[in-house]
Amino acid sequence: MVKITYIAADLTETTVEAAEGDSLMKVATTNGIGGIVGECGGYMMCATCHVYVDERFIDLLPPRSEEEDEMLESAASGRRDNSRLSCQIKACPEIEGIIVHMPEYQL
Repeated sequence: MVKITYIAADLTETTVEAAEGDSLMKVATTNGIGGIVGECGGYMMCATCHVYVDERFIDLLPPRSEEEDEMLESAASGRRDNSRLSCQIKACPEIEGIIVHMPEYQL
């Protein structure tokens, strides 16, 4: 299991454990964590699972694909250097303890 901390726009923190291989979007929606919609179900077609990855973890993730990069351009909240789609981040031992911040809004 991999610990993930989600920080809402109002700074409320929720830490959950995820099975290895589950996307951070799936973990959030399964655990009822607000702030991640995942409207397309994780098919990288909506950008409603946009998160800001804590700077301490950004270099532990694989680089964004071209498709993810393009989809982030349509994110409702402002894109940043640490913006990622949580459907594209898989829980794994290398990111144990990852912290992601949810934007103010997704739609």
